Amino acid sequence: MSLDKMEPSAEILNGSEILVRALAEEGVELVFGYPGGSVLNVYDAIGKQDKFKHVLVRHEQGAIHMADAYARTSNKVGVAIVTSGPGATNAVTGIATAFADSIPLVVITGQVHTFAIGQDAFQEVDTVGITRPCVKHNFLVKDVKELAITIKKAFHIAKTGRPGPVVIDLPKDITADKCEYIYPKVMELRSYRPVLKGHLGQIRKALALLTTAERPLIHIGGGVVSANASELLQRFASELGIPVTSTLMGLGAMKSNDKKFLGMAGMHGTYEANMAMQNSDVLLAIGARFDDRVIGLPKQFAQTGHRIIHVDVDPSSISKRVHVDVPIVGDVKVVLADMLNQLEQIEERPDPEKMASWQNNINEWRAVRCLDYVNSDRVIKPQYVLQKLWEIGGEDLIVASDVGQHQMWCAQYLPFSKPRRWLTSGGLGTMGVGLPYGIGACKASPSSPVAVVTGDGSIQMNIQELATAKQERVAPKIILLNNNYLGMVRQWQELEYGKRYSQSHMEVTPDFKVLAEAYGHIGIVVEKPEDVEPVLRDAFGKYRDQLVFIDFHVDPTENVWPMIKAGSGLTEMLLGSEKI
Repeated sequence: MSLDKMEPSAEILNGSEILVRALAEEGVELVFGYPGGSVLNVYDAIGKQDKFKHVLVRHEQGAIHMADAYARTSNKVGVAIVTSGPGATNAVTGIATAFADSIPLVVITGQVHTFAIGQDAFQEVDTVGITRPCVKHNFLVKDVKELAITIKKAFHIAKTGRPGPVVIDLPKDITADKCEYIYPKVMELRSYRPVLKGHLGQIRKALALLTTAERPLIHIGGGVVSANASELLQRFASELGIPVTSTLMGLGAMKSNDKKFLGMAGMHGTYEANMAMQNSDVLLAIGARFDDRVIGLPKQFAQTGHRIIHVDVDPSSISKRVHVDVPIVGDVKVVLADMLNQLEQIEERPDPEKMASWQNNINEWRAVRCLDYVNSDRVIKPQYVLQKLWEIGGEDLIVASDVGQHQMWCAQYLPFSKPRRWLTSGGLGTMGVGLPYGIGACKASPSSPVAVVTGDGSIQMNIQELATAKQERVAPKIILLNNNYLGMVRQWQELEYGKRYSQSHMEVTPDFKVLAEAYGHIGIVVEKPEDVEPVLRDAFGKYRDQLVFIDFHVDPTENVWPMIKAGSGLTEMLLGSEKI
């Protein structure tokens, strides 16, 4: 490790003062957190400074989710502070959620005094041990002289290479101990040097495969979004005329109205996207990791004999689930820039006749119109609500989704055309993220309209953050698709368990309108299809500056189609109830 341009300071600060000073030097503008005994010194220091603001949440899980959404929306490192023991364990779900989706966070957890560690002290847990499987790295600070450099390391690790959460476990006595404040300006770690530039020879191999392919396809993931490579991706796809599919996390990186975009692939992906994934002869995966929900049964996916090119900053993601023919390790944005530069130096392009034939195949799959649904003038269809939401919210709308049927309907029916407008838990599938995500997005982008799409199961997991929204004066629109079920669980029970709906029916739910009003917000119940549009227009117009909680009573029998059952291949899609 080398510390360049360190500027010694004569200031003597305690650990808490060092922490808040270092956060300010990292450009932190907002911290989410919840105080407790072991971090009271830290909160005292926060109260004395004016470099960044603090958002008081109502549960530590909410703090991590808000910091996560702030990072996804702003392209900055999210920061959260929680206390020791239950504060740290409450934060674990949020940390694991960010880890699964490669979101850069720095989470400061309080810890008991250093002399009490390992003594079963009050509110002591082994935070380092508990979080080790779900962080990019973690630290236990045992000497105040190491605190400043640890903070610098944490931010460096969180935001470089494949991003992820870093935990700093901070004992209470360290927050009170004093030392000279020295903060490094530049950080280099000999043991951690992510490869950013892809191997030029591998890039040339990839282009040779793509330009001679008969049925080429580009498959993108969240790595394109996190690398800010959307514009380069669109230029590359346009230059070669290659169709594009996306993971759940990659939505928005490719304009959905581009004719080359086939939609999301995988378990609830479009028919055309899945058929193209299975029938391509050369597949270029960029910032995606061939998740089990994307490729279906690996054995079937491998049967086509297609050649796979995989671009990813994380070498451990390459050939992890599928065999890759041309691996390219590097930052997605840097690699795409090099691929475009190489294209300018060669004349080879995919054969127009073969590409036309490939496009004809795709058009036939598109003609299936797998996302068509039968609307109703009697009962509210969730797909209709989302289509009207997009029509009224506009393309700058940020959508924070919880997890379940509503999440998949968002992915299918909201035509995202910009990155960082779609916030959801993809890798971990965490129910309860929607409301805190919406608050975090409002804080990161206060001029953007924000909608939280949720279900009656998910919303109740962190509904207490309605108080945070009121205190922070943020105004996301809560779109509750209320079907009185754990909808995705019910759908699986219908298809896989003989319609035995064991414990998936929410027999008792609150009056959400009254509950929202109790927190000081506007609550509305919508039960008729003809009321959907006017209520949404009021929410984004008349009540623009207020949080509006809209309880849409939707068809409880509606399922998400297409669907691939567990253990099935990409081409074994169910397209609707008539195909069961």
